[in-house]
Amino acid sequence: MSDTVTDELWRSVTPQVIGALVRRYRDFDRAEEAAQEALLAAAAQWPAQGVPDDPKAWLIRVASRRLIDGLRSDESRARRELADATRAPADDLVAPPPDAVGAPGQDDSLTLLLLCCHPSLTPPARLALTLRAVGGLTTAEIARTHLVPEATMAQRISRAKQRIRESGAEFRMPPPDDLPARMSEVLHVLYLVFTEGHTASSGERLHRVDLTAEAIRLTRQVHALLPDDGEVAGLLALMLLTEARRPARTNPAGELVPLAEQDRSLWDTAYIQEGVALVTDALTRTRLGPYQVQAAIAAVHDEAQTAADTDWKQVLALYGVLGQLAPGPVVSLNRAVALAMVEGPAAGLAVLDDLALDKRLARHHRLHAVRAHLLDLAGDTESARESYLLASRLTTSIPEQDHLRRKGEAL
Repeated sequence: MSDTVTDELWRSVTPQVIGALVRRYRDFDRAEEAAQEALLAAAAQWPAQGVPDDPKAWLIRVASRRLIDGLRSDESRARRELADATRAPADDLVAPPPDAVGAPGQDDSLTLLLLCCHPSLTPPARLALTLRAVGGLTTAEIARTHLVPEATMAQRISRAKQRIRESGAEFRMPPPDDLPARMSEVLHVLYLVFTEGHTASSGERLHRVDLTAEAIRLTRQVHALLPDDGEVAGLLALMLLTEARRPARTNPAGELVPLAEQDRSLWDTAYIQEGVALVTDALTRTRLGPYQVQAAIAAVHDEAQTAADTDWKQVLALYGVLGQLAPGPVVSLNRAVALAMVEGPAAGLAVLDDLALDKRLARHHRLHAVRAHLLDLAGDTESARESYLLASRLTTSIPEQDHLRRKGEAL
């Protein structure tokens, strides 16, 4: 079995295996370790014996045995130590029954996601634990995403698991009445997982399709649970409308293609239709929220037949609404682009001058990439070139580095 197949299995099946084991044995650490051991066993056995008809069930069965073996070993050691201390014979260990974990076809991913988003955890801990247990990223990959050492991220994830144990959280779906209160954290984490998949923050790949697919899958499950929640529908619509453009975001050479230059015939029309229907329905019958507005902006772009057909006045108005609902530097940065397209590059550049004073954006590559684009539109070629090259140096995504450097060198 190739490394690629192993990676795909870890990211698509193993989160469900971990969830099944956590539900049965109530031990996050042991469940994750047992799932990894089962995957290693699969990598060793399946090339010779063939992939089983139900890989998930096979992994659950093997992981369960490994976990029980560990429990036996630990309890036997504890009993031996107790027997030595009391000079009494140790009784035979009665192990947990090695029965099937979970019902056939049961998917515990959503329950696992809700556990990872437990209110007792800080937002960074929720995201790190979700990326590890649900998204299937390695600790090293998560550390690169957060620009911290691997050891630091390992400690953060370990502390998060410990915090969940101390909180007494149970591996079960919260009562229906409690779900809406948990959704803010859950949707934020799903949004960040999707964003990391859409444009990987570091590395050689622009996309992480495994992450975007998992984020969409889980958001669909949340939407099925809460069909009348406008923000759940809005987030799902935003993901679909964004993912619809992925086939055109890179050329055959793997180079990044900006939105205005994409071949729109490659866009996924089924995703666009589904996303537009979702956000239209949410906007007409639910309370307005930031994800709905972002989805509406994405819909304006996706429904334009050409880049020139984009209704930038509507985009600018929507960013104004988004700025009221969820103000922040990134929203202001995106609004600056829309403002430039409506009133000219000078108007957008004036907004960027103010944003440059915000420490959260001052050294962010997107600020300088947008500045470069607007300077180019304004005819200041030399300044645009310098900003493109600076943006290239600041990003840790290799595809973005290459794209921005090419833009700068072309000037």
